[in-house]
Amino acid sequence: MNKIIIAIDGYSSCGKSTLAKELAQTLSYAYIDTGAMYRAVTLYIIKHKIDIQDSSQIEDALKQVQIHFKNIEGKNHTFLNHVNVEEEIRKMYVSNQVSNVAAISAVRRFLVKQQQAMGLKKGIVMDGRDIGTVVFPQAELKFFMTASPEVRAKRRFDELRSKNQNITLEEVLHNLQERDRIDTGRADSPLMQANDAIVIDNSNLSKQEQLQKVLDLVQLKIQEPII
Repeated sequence: MNKIIIAIDGYSSCGKSTLAKELAQTLSYAYIDTGAMYRAVTLYIIKHKIDIQDSSQIEDALKQVQIHFKNIEGKNHTFLNHVNVEEEIRKMYVSNQVSNVAAISAVRRFLVKQQQAMGLKKGIVMDGRDIGTVVFPQAELKFFMTASPEVRAKRRFDELRSKNQNITLEEVLHNLQERDRIDTGRADSPLMQANDAIVIDNSNLSKQEQLQKVLDLVQLKIQEPII
């Protein structure tokens, strides 16, 4: 079967990462969490008190950032400068800043270059905001994930509460709405649906139903003859 690039874009807390991980595992593909990469850069900027309005500070900071992923007990973990930051980058104080950092052109160029290098051999599943439009416009299969804001907020709220984070549903909903506004309105690589992307609204789909729906489409694509 042909090895392909599968691009998954969509709004915050639409289950992109969950789907991408399950898909990659089922297909024995590599999984790349681009959102974690932006979160890692955001964490570095916060910890080092970098002024995101100062382009020279941003450029200097990026020279000090190294990101890699490691599979630990079957789960993808993000490492920033060789430190496991998987739990830290998911906290709300990082979530509140990640869209602002991701809107910086220098940050996007820095990470897109790394993401494109990761996909040279194909056989990957990559999720994010601009995978099908900017990182891999040539991806053989593209999905655009969406769900109602209320459903997304409840999912994210439950996830955060399970990790003992003290947060209200209203705060989570506000955070998602603000991130949507920034992600879709930024000048550099805004979140948008690629013309050839397949839309998956999972407001009323279980994880298993969603995975099976996508797997059926993937199986059709990887069995197509190479032209």
